[in-house]
Amino acid sequence: MSQTLLFDLVPQRRVWKVSELTEQISGILEGTFPDVWIEGEVSNFRAVQASGHLYFTLKDARSQIRCVCFRDQARLLKFRPGDGLQITLRGSLGVYEPRGEYQIYVSHIEPVGLGALQLAFEQLKKKLREEGLFEQARKKPLPVLPRCIGVISSPSGAAIRDILRVLKRRFANVHLQLYPVRVQGDGAATDIAAALRHFNRVKFADVLILARGGGSLEDLWAFNEEMVARAIAESLIPVITGVGHETDFTIADFVADVRAPTPSAAAEIVLRSRQEFERHIAEYQRQLVHHTRYLLSQRRHRVRDLEAHRAFRQLELLLRRRSQQIDDVSNSLAIRLRLRLGTSHQRLTRASAQLFSFDLRACATVLRRRIDQQQSQLRAMLDRLVSQKRRRFSAAQVHFAALDLRARVSKLRRACERQSSELQVRMDRLLIAHRRRVETAALQLQERSPFQLLERGYAIAYDTSGRVMRSPDQVELGSDVSVRLSRGRLEATVHNKAKFEQEGS
Repeated sequence: MSQTLLFDLVPQRRVWKVSELTEQISGILEGTFPDVWIEGEVSNFRAVQASGHLYFTLKDARSQIRCVCFRDQARLLKFRPGDGLQITLRGSLGVYEPRGEYQIYVSHIEPVGLGALQLAFEQLKKKLREEGLFEQARKKPLPVLPRCIGVISSPSGAAIRDILRVLKRRFANVHLQLYPVRVQGDGAATDIAAALRHFNRVKFADVLILARGGGSLEDLWAFNEEMVARAIAESLIPVITGVGHETDFTIADFVADVRAPTPSAAAEIVLRSRQEFERHIAEYQRQLVHHTRYLLSQRRHRVRDLEAHRAFRQLELLLRRRSQQIDDVSNSLAIRLRLRLGTSHQRLTRASAQLFSFDLRACATVLRRRIDQQQSQLRAMLDRLVSQKRRRFSAAQVHFAALDLRARVSKLRRACERQSSELQVRMDRLLIAHRRRVETAALQLQERSPFQLLERGYAIAYDTSGRVMRSPDQVELGSDVSVRLSRGRLEATVHNKAKFEQEGS
């Protein structure tokens, strides 16, 4: 009765697995801190290029916590965090279960003090300056009189109207091509970069104007994007920027070949007025007339000097002397030609006499006889060669007729078939012998198997670690054991144990 009234005062012990405890902690943290704002200093910043994720530690004077910003959130950041930067971030608290560390999953980051856009502006400006994109040496000169002007701007903004008004006033028949783009908001930077690549691909414009009216830093941010700056730097066509007012500066202004304070000023820079061209042409014409008169005066004095030279006064005398020398040479040449013609005539006469005295018929008869003799000799040699070849061919026919190729082939085929049959018989015998050996070995292995004893009613006991039990000393009371039977397994608990003396002891 007293035993039944006893209370079990020992508390029940629950053993947690590490993964289970970590999962419970993660659930508590995520449920308690689903959305938090934290301020601190960035340290140990690391950006993984392959995945695009950002890893860093946020710390203050007494504590620190790990943070991770995944690629989808990192692409929305306007600036690049770095070591030592004081920031305020928003995210959720969670546990990274493989290491058992709690960390912040960041969704938004703001710098403390300086605005995010201004910080991003300064970071990109420093990066591009270090790459040399602002160097004056890489700036391209503007054409004096462009055949076509490409304008990249909003078709409904005030900037394009100002540009058209200035160009019409300065040069009414100028050729202008507008590429309409968005100049603020999402996708504006992509449109501007695409427009710059389009003009460089078609190569139709001689100079480009990138223009927009005034606005705040957020409104002008499309012209501070890195893709726009690199598109301007890669452009083979000179680019003039006229973005905002005179006090507004963008990254595009620093990279462009020429920066104009306003869109109207950009139009004035790209094209001079007709009056300026006419004034320059008149000036060049005056300089050309003056220079031509000077050259004519110099040539006139030179001609007068040559006329007064002594060589020109003796020119007639020199011509007469040269004419007399020509007559003397002509006479000498005529005499020599007459002598050469006389000598050639004599040679021709002697050759004709020798030709008439030569008997062509006799020579032809002798040659004909020689040709007939050689033909007879060749014909006799050909007959002898043909007769020799015929005799050899006949002997070869007799030799091949004596060889019965079909009989030899049949004999070889029968020999191959006989050897194949013998080889097949030997293979069958070897396979039968090996099969008998394998069957005998399998039977012996089955008879000697320890599990064969289980069919006779024996059993094998294992402890909790899987070792075979041979003595009661291997287990304690209350331990679990496993018993292997012939057709199954039993799980049991040891309630009593006894040890038997070995036979013969």
